[in-house]
Amino acid sequence: MNHFHLIDGVMHAENVPLADIAAAVGTPVYVYSRATFERHAKVFRAALSGLDNPHLAFAVKSNPNLAVLKILARQGYGADVVSGGEMDRALAAGMAAEDIVFSGVGKTAVEMTRALKVGVGQFNIESEEEGQELAALAAALGLSAQAVLRINPDVDAGTHGKISTGKADNKFGVGIHRAPGIYARLSTLPHLHMRGVALHIGSQLTSLEPLETAFQKVGVLLQELRAAGHVVTHVDLGGGLGVRYRDGDNPPEPAEYGAMVARVTKDWGVRLMFEPGRVIAGNAGVLLTRVIRVKPGAGNAPFVIVDAAMNDLARPALYDAWHDFEAVVPNGQKMMANIVGPVCETGDTFAMGRDVDPVAANDLAIFRTAGAYGATMASTYNSRGLVPEVLVDDDKFAVVAERIAPEAILAAEHVPDWLK
Repeated sequence: MNHFHLIDGVMHAENVPLADIAAAVGTPVYVYSRATFERHAKVFRAALSGLDNPHLAFAVKSNPNLAVLKILARQGYGADVVSGGEMDRALAAGMAAEDIVFSGVGKTAVEMTRALKVGVGQFNIESEEEGQELAALAAALGLSAQAVLRINPDVDAGTHGKISTGKADNKFGVGIHRAPGIYARLSTLPHLHMRGVALHIGSQLTSLEPLETAFQKVGVLLQELRAAGHVVTHVDLGGGLGVRYRDGDNPPEPAEYGAMVARVTKDWGVRLMFEPGRVIAGNAGVLLTRVIRVKPGAGNAPFVIVDAAMNDLARPALYDAWHDFEAVVPNGQKMMANIVGPVCETGDTFAMGRDVDPVAANDLAIFRTAGAYGATMASTYNSRGLVPEVLVDDDKFAVVAERIAPEAILAAEHVPDWLK
């Protein structure tokens, strides 16, 4: 459920007409619903109510906006971060350092040192070499790093190849067959407290079967580690639950996921950790755009050219991802159209030959399910500005990320004296 709906035939975010936001802020613009974020956060937590004290860390990469993180911090969520910048955002939003999980395959010494100094609660180690470096950095500071070893279970998540992270040929984690030896060696290092394992097999998962397979492999690994004398107290099960992008999508409900986790892990005797991202943020945002013009196509489908582009919403160009396209003031009819942006790339295409609400020049429309991996992946390609973000709360709204205009970006560049 989300709070983007028609009221008297006009699309609203909660109780704010989207046309009011377009008039005040311009387009394109991301619009988020506070009520939707809060609802999804509560639903996911409730789905895990059968577990003993699970740790919930929002995957900041999915939507790092400071206001969004503040909403989730107030819902008791920590943060799963993959860079020093994301860590700083989580801290600025009021998330406690001990509730931050530092993931990522390429943590630098500078990032790990800062994370140690602020007291990050857990490092998810991706290689033996990283664990050795973390131990040395902690020793130099006279601190102890709480850590788990990320394993790669070699499970095909059944998702897009570019967001699959649990297969043997993906860069993430260590092979599960190598994990016992690596865990044993890291456990001997002073200033490194190994307390468990982690995994994350991919994003936008639409079936529980690969997750259950991966979790069962973790259960076998836990037995092996304990048999070798290791004390294992934490297991990070990652995130990755999919959301509905189009009719026909049938991702697992959080309650189904929670029931599966409770069944598979009932004898593990650990604190379970989770890193939801898209399932919290995806349907909590839309990208509001305006039609520039409608251009005849080669066939029966005209090109609807909108002012949003692949630099604003990259997922269709990167993954051939689907986002529903709807008029802000629909008339109940349909037209076949190609929805494209103004960027000088054929890849700047949102939909081809799709039945959509009829629109004309200057009409407003939305791309749905854009609250995750939307604004955070934006760029300035074609010297376009960075898209702003707006948060709606019932009948009011506020800009929570300013539009960064092309002239502001240009002003940050400099020509050296020897070229003047």
